[in-house]
Amino acid sequence: MLTPPGMGGQYRITGDKYPRMRRTHKRRRVVLALIASVAVLGLVGWGTVQLIGVFSGGDKARAVGAAKKCTPAPSASPTTARTLLEPKQITVNVLNATTRSGLAKDTADELKKRGFRIGEVGNATKEYDKKVAGTGVVLGAKDAANAALPVLGTQLTGAELKTDSRGKPAEVDLIIGDEFKKLAEKRDADKALTTLAAAEPKPSRTPGNC
Repeated sequence: MLTPPGMGGQYRITGDKYPRMRRTHKRRRVVLALIASVAVLGLVGWGTVQLIGVFSGGDKARAVGAAKKCTPAPSASPTTARTLLEPKQITVNVLNATTRSGLAKDTADELKKRGFRIGEVGNATKEYDKKVAGTGVVLGAKDAANAALPVLGTQLTGAELKTDSRGKPAEVDLIIGDEFKKLAEKRDADKALTTLAAAEPKPSRTPGNC
């Protein structure tokens, strides 16, 4: 039994072993090992999830696919859709804006043979008289822009299509210009009319793919 000098009283140190402080580096190693293990497990789990997403397509891909399947089918725009008239439904006023006589009557007779109805035949109004430099002008109501005007336009190559404020969409003026020689050949006019009718937009018959 050892009693350090100067210590008296009831407290004494006995035994041959002294208390020692534990080293902390071992505890640090354990903590770092645990953190590394957790990180490795996290990376493994994340990689597994990514692989599953790649091979299965993922919920997002399925959602996008479902959205694509339910896209409504497009339909013809009402602003571009045509309602073409047949020649027999169109009344044509043949007006001569040149200084050459007889053009209006001869042209009207030919249009009548091609199935058009003939209205007024004579000289052009002051607005157009001697003021049409090209082959001619096809003039009608705004509602005739996609109906009667293009149909009559097939009969005269190079004709300018214009609209005014009249309220008769089936009545159209053919104003003969200075460069006019004759109407387009009937064979060519019929071919152009067939092409025009084939290009007419059709509304979609399918409501969509949903």
